[in-house]
Amino acid sequence: MGGMTLDEIGRAAPPLADVACCREIPEAHGSIEPSAEPQLRVCEVLDGRFLIREATSRSGMATTYRAEDMFHGRREVAIKVPLMWVESDSACLTRFLHEEEIGLKLLHPFLLRFYPTDRGKYRPYIVTEFLRGCTLSHLGCGTNRLSEADSLRIASLICEALGCMHDQGVIHCDLKPSNIMICRDQTLRVTDFELASPPVGHWSMLAKLAPVFGTPEYMAPEQVEKGPLDERTDIYGLGAILYELLTGSAPFQSANAWKSAFQRTTGDPIAPRRLNPALSPQAEEIVLHALQRSPGGRYQTMTAFKADLNARARVPVTGYCMRLQPPRWKLSLHATPVLAGMLLGLGAILLLVIVFLILRVRLAAR
Repeated sequence: MGGMTLDEIGRAAPPLADVACCREIPEAHGSIEPSAEPQLRVCEVLDGRFLIREATSRSGMATTYRAEDMFHGRREVAIKVPLMWVESDSACLTRFLHEEEIGLKLLHPFLLRFYPTDRGKYRPYIVTEFLRGCTLSHLGCGTNRLSEADSLRIASLICEALGCMHDQGVIHCDLKPSNIMICRDQTLRVTDFELASPPVGHWSMLAKLAPVFGTPEYMAPEQVEKGPLDERTDIYGLGAILYELLTGSAPFQSANAWKSAFQRTTGDPIAPRRLNPALSPQAEEIVLHALQRSPGGRYQTMTAFKADLNARARVPVTGYCMRLQPPRWKLSLHATPVLAGMLLGLGAILLLVIVFLILRVRLAAR
């Protein structure tokens, strides 16, 4: 997929310079929750190379620090250190290290840059560039919807980053506003490659019984149902982000996140112009095209998605918004766990009764 190189972006105007909502970007990082975890100390030098300056955020998996790389002109870096329980769980640690493996092979101005650490580490950690700014969730999601022009421009740049990932055979699989960083230098980055993977052609029965990983509000129907995943899975995820930027609401709303996830497997979202009448029919057409339930009905590549975002006036209006189907009720262990569990239990009991009766009849026949 075509795009600007790192050198070209350094010489050109910032990509978000013409986006009104990005002229003054606040600086915001994640929250620092209290923790009994052993912490890296301010002014500590990690592995003789990274001078720790401050902790900037902590999630359920890791703590992130701002640091200086003493080997490269004291450049600012972010160091992500897994929590102790993650280190002690081989599956979780593998996922953590997988993010570094993916990140090091991706190089694009709009993808978070990872830095290699060739020397031995006394404990696992990941080193990336340190970004100043805020996530897209701070800037324009929820009730703070953005203008149509700003939303389409931001989505177009995200398309370019994801196109680079897809060209490298990597699917992001966890697109959401909090994984899009809007930087104070009017650039953006797609971050968090923990769930990124090559396309998945099929799932084994064992995989179908395993937990679903991802963020329910932004997952594609095939992710929810454990079906094949490919580039079109990310197209749906970006479509969900664009829907929220344009309307101020996620495509499917429910107090139960997994119920909203399963709604997208049986129906369509509310037409965007019902929530924001100021939208053009072309913008509505673009976002609904990306949010088709069937992967075959969506844009097939990020290049095609980006082309419509950049030239919305030429997008034909098909009237698809008039053919949207409301979600149907569906039994699932995630969306209706109690009822689903009860029915499965009753089914198992009924099966045992039938087997018992068959055996009894056969014994009586003897």
